[in-house]
Amino acid sequence: MSDLSSIIKAYDVRGVVPDQWDADVARAIGAAFAEFVHAETGATAVVTAHDMRDSSIPLSRAFAEGVLARGVDVVEAGLGSTDMLYFAAGSLQLPGAMFTASHNPAQYNGIKLCRAGAAPIGQDSGLVQIREWAEQGSVFARRPERVGSVSSRDLAAEYAAYLRQLVDLSGIRPLKVVVDAGNGMGGFTVPVVLSGLPLDIVPMYFELDGTFPNHEANPLDPANLVDLQAAVVEHGADIGLAFDGDADRCFIVDERGEAVSPSAVTALVAVRELAKGRGTTIIHNLITSKAVPEIVREHGGQPVRTRVGHSFIKAEMARTDAVFGGEHSAHYYFRDFWRADTGMLAAMHVLAALGEQSRTLSELTAEYSRYVASGEVNSTVADAPGRVEAVREAWGSREGVTLDELDGLTVQLPDGAWFNLRASNTEPLLRLNVEAADEPRMAAVRDEVLEMVRS
Repeated sequence: MSDLSSIIKAYDVRGVVPDQWDADVARAIGAAFAEFVHAETGATAVVTAHDMRDSSIPLSRAFAEGVLARGVDVVEAGLGSTDMLYFAAGSLQLPGAMFTASHNPAQYNGIKLCRAGAAPIGQDSGLVQIREWAEQGSVFARRPERVGSVSSRDLAAEYAAYLRQLVDLSGIRPLKVVVDAGNGMGGFTVPVVLSGLPLDIVPMYFELDGTFPNHEANPLDPANLVDLQAAVVEHGADIGLAFDGDADRCFIVDERGEAVSPSAVTALVAVRELAKGRGTTIIHNLITSKAVPEIVREHGGQPVRTRVGHSFIKAEMARTDAVFGGEHSAHYYFRDFWRADTGMLAAMHVLAALGEQSRTLSELTAEYSRYVASGEVNSTVADAPGRVEAVREAWGSREGVTLDELDGLTVQLPDGAWFNLRASNTEPLLRLNVEAADEPRMAAVRDEVLEMVRS
């Protein structure tokens, strides 16, 4: 097996099929994964699930062949969202593999791997070892005593019941909800989880289609929210929900058709989780609005700031026993969900918060939105470290400015504005996020930093 570093990234496997990887590669990764989890914990079975892409079934089956050859059984959960695979890994206490390329275009596919209990496997926690073993092919010291066996298990109903036990929507006021599934897995999970509740669901693009004929299943790009925003206004809906391709992220649109910032959602859900009185720690990454730690403290919580990325969030949640964590990219993590991310559970919290009172969503979320943010602004640069250093020198010498390097370069300004500049893990990009008290100040800081980055 040739070098797999081009497809095995910081957090998962991702690449173009069949150009970068195919069934043979999937089989090798399956064997390496089985060997890894067996060596680590003695695991005798793994659970798999897959999204709606044409390549997902053949790749997942080839992966299973690799697992079985190492004497480890496979439980096939079949079609599902990524958070349904985490539910499977958590409730069955099995290592898991989800076949999806999330929001990437149709020609891509990937694998998200986790330990039993949905604990993450990333570059710093096993993925390098799995890659090395997959590259070696079938060179393993252990000789399995048997070939594994395959069984199937439909977990959709159990997944839905578990979520509905965590957030009870049965008593809320009736709400009209437009849902844009983007032809991704939300079209499968939304009807299972939200049926029979006081919700009038207006479905958009629920047909499972891995070619994404309507728009990319990536709601982080504002262009992919346009259809939902128009539909919410057209239908006079109370709220709009947009899921990404594997439905582990959810973006919210209010009754005016305006996008609700994931930071505001993080703060809202954090307040609801703190109100349960079962813990005080809330995790937020360093790109989320500074309103999040402010609001957490105001509600008796303890905010903890982390680097960007699910493996860092999950590790910090485990270390601190945090009840909830949120990211600017609309990943939301719950202690009650094995510390894994689930967009569906976050959406249910917002529906509950809206339906338990009489205000509109824009009125409700206004109290969680205190500042103006730029959103992530990407710049393609040849010398990312050099550009960051130029920004550090220019800003670090100014009076009242503080710098930190938890993740990239974060610059705190004396008037409360701040920005973070960090390099992409996978592309020659610098990512800039700016927040300030108002639009003119945010734009001024953003434009000054971008001029330095792009000059």
